[in-house]
Amino acid sequence: MFQIDLTGKMVLITGASSGIGSGIAKMFAKAGADISGCGLEKEDGGFIKEAEGQGVKALYTVCDVTKKTDLQNLIQNTINTFGRIDILVSNAGQNVFEGAEKCDDENWQRNIELNLASHWQLAKLCKPHLEQNAGVIIIMTSNHAFSTIPGCFPYNVSKTALTGLVRSLAIEWGPRIRTVGLAPGFIDTPGNQQWFNSFADPEKERQRTIDLHPVKKIGTPEETGAWCVFLASDYAAFASGTTYLLDGGRNALMQDS
Repeated sequence: MFQIDLTGKMVLITGASSGIGSGIAKMFAKAGADISGCGLEKEDGGFIKEAEGQGVKALYTVCDVTKKTDLQNLIQNTINTFGRIDILVSNAGQNVFEGAEKCDDENWQRNIELNLASHWQLAKLCKPHLEQNAGVIIIMTSNHAFSTIPGCFPYNVSKTALTGLVRSLAIEWGPRIRTVGLAPGFIDTPGNQQWFNSFADPEKERQRTIDLHPVKKIGTPEETGAWCVFLASDYAAFASGTTYLLDGGRNALMQDS
């Protein structure tokens, strides 16, 4: 049986308290990895109970990833508890959809700090610990890094820039640290359900979105997490410097199809 066993590994996941991050934490726990997760919320969102149910250790730290002092505290808490970091999944982020003309300086800077700079800052802080263990960095970007739609500026700009960060870390920090990116498309999270609920007929809009995908479904946080587990494993040891698109085939379908 083909299995991925990460027993003895320790993974740090940002944005682990909800959405895609919660699914990532769930799947790493199933693979046997201990987990240090963070989020803005005071509560962990249930991933600690999920992890403990799988027989692994878990820690939650309240953290604003745009604040360097918070990141330093996150790393210190993680090392104090586990003594090591083997895998970093830099996942935390937020939609900043303003449009190129309407976006002001404040929203531009907020987007850059959260959706780009925080990934770089966190990676630098984790670097000494990852080097000790021939570690892996997984940077979560978006399908907006490959193609986008009107009104998604400046979010799409930062997500595109993350593919460059993946390449730079891979060539500058390898071979001791292997860096890859993962670009999910439409994932079925509470945040996306709020988007559907903003329409007069949420179910009709959900079905319209599903129909945009050749696989005729929306992705799940757990499917995204499973990809992260694979990319962090020895089975993916030859993968580095590349960002993988996970969008149900939507990128292959022309708009008039």
